[in-house]
Amino acid sequence: MRQPAHHLIALASVALAGCSSSPCRTAEWHRIRIYSRPFVGRWTVAHGDTLTLPQLGDRFRLTRLVLDSDTLVSGPACFYRGALVFSVPKAETLAISWFGQADRALVYGWPAELGPFGGLALSRSGDSLRGALLFDSRMGIRVRPGVTAQFVAGPERGPTPRGRAR
Repeated sequence: MRQPAHHLIALASVALAGCSSSPCRTAEWHRIRIYSRPFVGRWTVAHGDTLTLPQLGDRFRLTRLVLDSDTLVSGPACFYRGALVFSVPKAETLAISWFGQADRALVYGWPAELGPFGGLALSRSGDSLRGALLFDSRMGIRVRPGVTAQFVAGPERGPTPRGRAR
């Protein structure tokens, strides 16, 4: 039995209404999702530079990065969620957003009171993650050219069921 045309139009309208215009469903996001896969996980910092900025006076020590695959929509953009875990100047965990590109991942989300940091640039090297701190010049603190803080992190490894390291 043939359906009247108005039934087909109504069915198409319902189907389209269920489709989202989310930035997490675009072709561009599909590429970002593919580029981000190698960075997803929990990372423990094995070595990191200590950075002291005279204007701030505090040293910072990053101990862990958590790069989730849960998405976060912010305006017209889609990001992944994550966290940075610091032990110095105080133990705290900061919520961040991030996304992958062809050869790196970029991490955002520092509160302004933490300092003139624009985020982290991350790259993969074997099973390690290498990162460099990005400075935000809009914060008004001048940093000498070439000043950087870098770190190397490995995948977080928990104990096996028998309590031995993997």
